[in-house]
Amino acid sequence: MKELPSVADRLASRLRSEGIEYLFGVPGDYSLPLFPMFRARGIETINTCDEQGAGFAADAYARIRGIGAACVTYCVGGLKIANAVAEAYAEKSAVIVISGAPGMAERRKDPLLHHKVRNFDTQRKIFEEITVGTAVLDNPDTASSEIDRLLGLARRYHRPVYIEVPRDLMDAPAPPSSALREPEESDPQALAEALEEARQMLLAARCPLILADVEIHRFGLQKELVALTEQTNIPVAATLLGKSVIAETHPHYIGVYEGATGRAEVRDYVDASDCLLLLGVFLTDITVGGSSASLDMGRCIYATSEKLSIRHHSFEGVRLQDFVRGLLKLGIRKEAVPGIAVRPADRETKTPPRPQDRVTVASLFAEINRILSPNIVVIADVGEALFGASELVIRESTEFLSPAYYASLGFAVPASLGAALANPRLRPLVLVGDGAFQMTGVELSTAVRFGLSPIVVLLNNRGYSTERHILDGPFNDLLDWNYCRLPELLGAGRACQARTNQELAEALHAALGQKESYWLIEVRLSPHDRSPALERLAQRLAPEKRPGPVR
Repeated sequence: MKELPSVADRLASRLRSEGIEYLFGVPGDYSLPLFPMFRARGIETINTCDEQGAGFAADAYARIRGIGAACVTYCVGGLKIANAVAEAYAEKSAVIVISGAPGMAERRKDPLLHHKVRNFDTQRKIFEEITVGTAVLDNPDTASSEIDRLLGLARRYHRPVYIEVPRDLMDAPAPPSSALREPEESDPQALAEALEEARQMLLAARCPLILADVEIHRFGLQKELVALTEQTNIPVAATLLGKSVIAETHPHYIGVYEGATGRAEVRDYVDASDCLLLLGVFLTDITVGGSSASLDMGRCIYATSEKLSIRHHSFEGVRLQDFVRGLLKLGIRKEAVPGIAVRPADRETKTPPRPQDRVTVASLFAEINRILSPNIVVIADVGEALFGASELVIRESTEFLSPAYYASLGFAVPASLGAALANPRLRPLVLVGDGAFQMTGVELSTAVRFGLSPIVVLLNNRGYSTERHILDGPFNDLLDWNYCRLPELLGAGRACQARTNQELAEALHAALGQKESYWLIEVRLSPHDRSPALERLAQRLAPEKRPGPVR
């Protein structure tokens, strides 16, 4: 009789069958036996400097490939990765979190084993709040079915799941899965009624507009979006979280919509539209600039993976994919609308910066815009790096990554690891502030170890720029590191400092030509310089602008 594969083997084989080629993590004694099994099944393990870095890297890998994975040890590793997993949940990224754990036999009589917090279920209960499904593989007979169930949930909802593997069961024989995967289908009557109501609303509209967001990325509907705008002649705007959902050189693209904090011409176009087709949109405070009131749902067709409403009518049981593809079959075509909002690619700087002048936020992003190509994926961290990047023109779809909703500092450098391994054709261009870099910039060590070559543009304004412009004080200041000495510490890479526009242009040109290792460009900026987007945000978030307590 053929010997059954082990629980660990079943898990590794299923991850590989999902297309996962790289897994990120930090080994510990409870998880250690899993790592050789991953390698045996063709999954290279990328051990990062820290568990949070592993989580951000797996998140970025999932944003490009559709699914990613990270493996950590019990509690000390699991609770450190929790923030990155929470971000993946909030922004819909299918990260498989695998945690080694104390064996079931070890748990008898509730002993005080190392890494334990309160009880042996503490970590799983925490992950129940930040995933769409959890399981402890405490029964080899059901382990395969549980693995299939959780991977199915991750694929269906594009959110993280948590799998805990007790170390005394990793080698236990596991029968094949008995779970039957039910086909996902829309309710045909609800879909037909929704499409007919959408058709009537779109045909009657004088100035329709598509607002596309992150779920178009997550559900792989970028090609359908392009086909829809070209077939219907309806222009497209993106949100900051959904930036690069369509190539920003496309003639129907009008720019990023950020509500009251965004560019006036895009906001005015959205406000003037009598029919907004919201596809995969998260109505966050970033998306709508602090209030969803500006988007009157009476003029909206609002379709996400969790909800479909047209005006004030709700439709149950309709998948986002089916609705978007159904729109294409309607054969709607509108007349081109004159006076379309000016796109970023059409705007020229009235007074180009002089080479000898000091670099400003505006001249920095203007120079980056000039060197972007379809072979670059831009990864923006939170703060000025993100707000300034909203004006960049991304040449291809899904070539801009950022945590624009959950907004956790420190995402970009470790995310560059996942992005580079998910699509080796793309070279990561990391935009990161000094505050975020001091949190996770050490992951450049991981880049060196695995032969990756991100270009890191470090915006050094000596502190937390977003907070400084909202409410200033010494609590926003940071120690000014000698960033250019980093290659000496790591024994690899290149680093330079740019104070003038000419130095910046030369550094970017040199970095593009050198692909053997990372290149760090420290851009020295005034602490009081800011992009127009950050200026608008600071004005909205300043304490005197916020309502006082209700009495």
